[in-house]
Amino acid sequence: MKRPYPTYDVLARWESPSFNDATRETLTERLERVPERRFFTEDEWSRLEAVVARLIPQPDRARPIPITPWIDQKLVEERGEGYRFDDLPPQAQAWRRGLAGIEAEAQKRLSKSFVDLGADDQDLILRCVELGEIDGDAWGDMSAQRFFSELLVRTVATLYYAHPVAWNEIGFGGPAGPRGYVRLGVGERDPWEAPQESVQ
Repeated sequence: MKRPYPTYDVLARWESPSFNDATRETLTERLERVPERRFFTEDEWSRLEAVVARLIPQPDRARPIPITPWIDQKLVEERGEGYRFDDLPPQAQAWRRGLAGIEAEAQKRLSKSFVDLGADDQDLILRCVELGEIDGDAWGDMSAQRFFSELLVRTVATLYYAHPVAWNEIGFGGPAGPRGYVRLGVGERDPWEAPQESVQ
């Protein structure tokens, strides 16, 4: 993968004014205290891992950024956004039904479990869910399209970019506090931010 910041490492700022104790504690949790499975069944966990690997492939990483464990923790702790769409059930039900719906689509269309499909076929199933071209029996009254865009993709992307390894990819210096960002114009950057390098 071509990266505009190939040598940037946000963790080099660990002892700088960019980070305070609260930031360091949060990053330590994300890096070293990855939650274990408590909400999902083993099958659901494996299926979600396979889905995440298609939404944000990480083939160049020996240790991919973990996403499924943090979704599991969010559901165990019942942490939501403070609202939900009227065509989605409460989030715990939505995740279970959505993962079951993805499995049903794989079985119906290709007679295999989602986790046993090749990458192209997994993408096909996910595209059908994204477009709402699904078997209504598996999804019931829940919107497959809404689940895909507003719950699945949004959550996966949010958790991916909450990880400092992903920050390195985009040259992000971390939270605005305690130092803060001053130069906010287009093309401007603070002197301590990562300069974009020649793409490798």
